Amino acid sequence: MFERVKRLVRHRCMEDKHGSIGHNMLQRLTQRVTASESLHTGEIRICIESALPNSYLLRPGAMRVITRQRAISQFGKLHVWDTEHNNGVLIYLLLAERTIELVADRGLNHLVSQADWQQMVHNLGESVRNNRLEVGLTQAIDTVTAVLVEHFPLGPLAVRPNELPDQPALY
Repeated sequence: MFERVKRLVRHRCMEDKHGSIGHNMLQRLTQRVTASESLHTGEIRICIESALPNSYLLRPGAMRVITRQRAISQFGKLHVWDTEHNNGVLIYLLLAERTIELVADRGLNHLVSQADWQQMVHNLGESVRNNRLEVGLTQAIDTVTAVLVEHFPLGPLAVRPNELPDQPALY
């Protein structure tokens, strides 16, 4: 119970604290996503959330599991699942916990082992935990780009519609 109260206080103190996410950083991340999507048919969406809603914080269980549940919820809310080739990927960053999650749609998820996804998240989390948010998000974009290029490359004469916004969603 005490852990949940500490969690609640930490998250409420972080509400609307996107101070470490400046306008220039958002522009660079948007440009990085745009450049990435010129190489494959997938869609990348970034979601940066300062804190979780109380409904998540009061749930029993490990914070890692709760964060994953929230990332999956945002995956649906942001329509990452709703792409033509079912190959969208959400890069989810939770500032209050300094954690990052990757959620891939069914067209891509079955092509990459769960262990590989978990290893990617672990590797990406190091920069985020060290408060190097832009480095961590840039690494995440590059990692996801490599996976999408491997499995869903864009042909030389192909024209792809941009199905989702490239700019990060802030909550």
